[in-house]
Amino acid sequence: MAGRATFSVSSSLSSCIPYSVTSSSSLSLSFSNRSSLPVRISPRTNRFPGIHCSLSANDIKAGTNIEVDGAPWRVLEFLHVKPGKGAAFVRTKIRNYVNGSTVERTFRAGISVEEANVYKETKQFTYKEGAQFVFMDLTTYEETRLNESDMGDKTRWLKEGMECSLLYWKDKVIDFELPNTVKLKVVDVDPGLRGDTAQGGSKPATVETGAVVTVPLFVNIGEEILVDTRTGMYMNRA
Repeated sequence: MAGRATFSVSSSLSSCIPYSVTSSSSLSLSFSNRSSLPVRISPRTNRFPGIHCSLSANDIKAGTNIEVDGAPWRVLEFLHVKPGKGAAFVRTKIRNYVNGSTVERTFRAGISVEEANVYKETKQFTYKEGAQFVFMDLTTYEETRLNESDMGDKTRWLKEGMECSLLYWKDKVIDFELPNTVKLKVVDVDPGLRGDTAQGGSKPATVETGAVVTVPLFVNIGEEILVDTRTGMYMNRA
């Protein structure tokens, strides 16, 4: 259950209210004003409902999570521009966590930008049931189910027992991240090239998850290889 805390609000609040957790059910907060209000705090997000953090557009950088038009976005690229005439601005390329779309967006320097409270939790992929992928929290054993249609092509590297990071926003899963490198067993290669040890050249190989990876000619069925999940490229034999 969410903890309850009593605190006082000063006449001018900062953009993000700090607090410290003293136990699972008690929180210690300090403000200058003595009038008090009861507030419920989310145990998952550690944020106050209805109170959001914001940052200046000048602080935007790659990897920053921002909220634009009511949706969470991740900043992929940014450029601070100071034209000879007119106000400075920040040109960005941002990706929508929910639908995966990427757009360019410009922010005037110095304006306030809402920070998206996107956070990660480590889960283990346990099994697939129909069109759903089931992840389990290794501490609480709580299950989280994600629809195959919402997961994209990253599932081609997903195998049972693999630990992943589920990304949450407003207590909802909006994305998941794989380890950068995964070890997978080769289950099939082109029959005409199986066992070929010639130097140079490559061939397609099917791994245990069903994905096809371009590998060197010396890789054979039954061997384990390391694959970069960000590019889908073969790295080396495990």
